[in-house]
Amino acid sequence: MTHSAVKDFLKKKGINITVKTYLIDALGAMAFGLFASLLIGTIFGTLGDKTQIALFHTVAEYCKSATGAALGVSIAYALHAPQLVLFSAATVGIAGNALGGPVGALVSSVIAAELGKLVSKETRVDILVTPGVTIISGVLMAQFVGPGVSAFMAAFGNLVKTATEMQPFFMGILVSALVGIALTLPISSAAICIMLSLDGLAGGAATAGCCAQMIGFAVLSFRENGVGGLLAQGLGTSMLQMGNIVKNPRTWLPPILASMITGPIATCFFRLENIPAGSGMGTCGMVGPIGIYTAMGGGTNMWLGIALVCFVLPAILTWVFGEILRKLEWIRPGDLKLDL
Repeated sequence: MTHSAVKDFLKKKGINITVKTYLIDALGAMAFGLFASLLIGTIFGTLGDKTQIALFHTVAEYCKSATGAALGVSIAYALHAPQLVLFSAATVGIAGNALGGPVGALVSSVIAAELGKLVSKETRVDILVTPGVTIISGVLMAQFVGPGVSAFMAAFGNLVKTATEMQPFFMGILVSALVGIALTLPISSAAICIMLSLDGLAGGAATAGCCAQMIGFAVLSFRENGVGGLLAQGLGTSMLQMGNIVKNPRTWLPPILASMITGPIATCFFRLENIPAGSGMGTCGMVGPIGIYTAMGGGTNMWLGIALVCFVLPAILTWVFGEILRKLEWIRPGDLKLDL
């Protein structure tokens, strides 16, 4: 088979081998799978702990147990898998998540979905061949790469957390800025934080960075986008600004600078902590603050930290930096306008 024929066959099967497909589209879809299982389950679990309502605990257990299946299906969906491949990906996701955590689910689901797409509707016994190939390849991949990937991500996550404990000021700046940037980029900061099991002080710094981006852009662009933009970015996602950032990268400076200030405030002054499921979410659905509450359990210092680090300081700092850049004409009228 010639190179051209292979290329045409892959195109017919909807297989697009690019970095965007596997590290942006698939990773982004993971966030939805995580939110529909682990993240919402964590919220229900917290509600159960605080209200002592047994139903919340029951729902939380079922949500969390569905994490692997939700990851597999969401990744296969992002890769435009046909029905049999899509449904078979649930089994692959369970195996991948059990053996290698979210990264194991990502790798095994991507491989399984693409191989499943290759054989889909190519035989008269498609109903056996397609799910068979998808599931077997996915489980084998989970067994092959899962433990190693899980160990590496755990080690790297522990390195970040240990470094943050030892150097809360400098690591507070670094973690806050990088995770905040990841939140606004078309990838999933939530998935990254869960993959790294980023909790403790590092989780608090990550939350500070995410909130700086979301609340920051919401306030920074209020004159262009009004209340609708404020809510869409402040409670939704700052990723909405990605198109404007590409046109004028300097619009990104105010929330990044704000995150570099709120990060060390979170780690050094308030000692804010978070759980992995909340670290990379910011104020999206209020999951970040809920995660801090889940990790710390309350207290005046915690509530003051949430108010200042997650809401007040990002709004004030980003607005101040934004006004400076507007005076310098680095940010011009209309640069932050969204099509809402």
